[in-house]
Amino acid sequence: MPKSHDYSKTSFQEAMTASLVWCNAWEKGELSDEVLADKVSKLLTSKDGARGFFVISLSGDCPLLDRLPDPLIVQLQSAGEVVVDLTVRNMAMSKAMAIHHQRKADFKQKDRSERVTSRCIDILRLLESKAVKKRIEQLLDALKGKGEDVNFLERWNYDEEQKKAIKNCILSIAEN
Repeated sequence: MPKSHDYSKTSFQEAMTASLVWCNAWEKGELSDEVLADKVSKLLTSKDGARGFFVISLSGDCPLLDRLPDPLIVQLQSAGEVVVDLTVRNMAMSKAMAIHHQRKADFKQKDRSERVTSRCIDILRLLESKAVKKRIEQLLDALKGKGEDVNFLERWNYDEEQKKAIKNCILSIAEN
């Protein structure tokens, strides 16, 4: 993307494309941790930008979120609620999908979903604890049928087994 690009208007697709290019360049050693973190920070200024980054970095094969360079951690922390919200939602969705894939005996996809869940938990443990606590309590309330996230859970039609797995996943964030 050109230097003059207004990242607040980055589309979801543009953010995914940029994230893929940057992750690949970082993995090849063509981008330093600091330069990558700076580029990602610009995507994190908009919801679509942040969503695009997380789609690529959470579900892709790039080891970026397995290594979590310090400069990237700082940018994720600085982005605040948008990162907390997207990470909690991705954690819940990937945990529920792992159950779905297991039922279909698609163990490759189950493993990919579990990897996303694990990456999300690792990120959440590094973010501002009060913001994470508030956001996961909101999701826990929805699992009990109340609050803002009820629509989120209903939209994906999660069953009781999936909801229980999401709850257990939430509880695991405080471990370690």
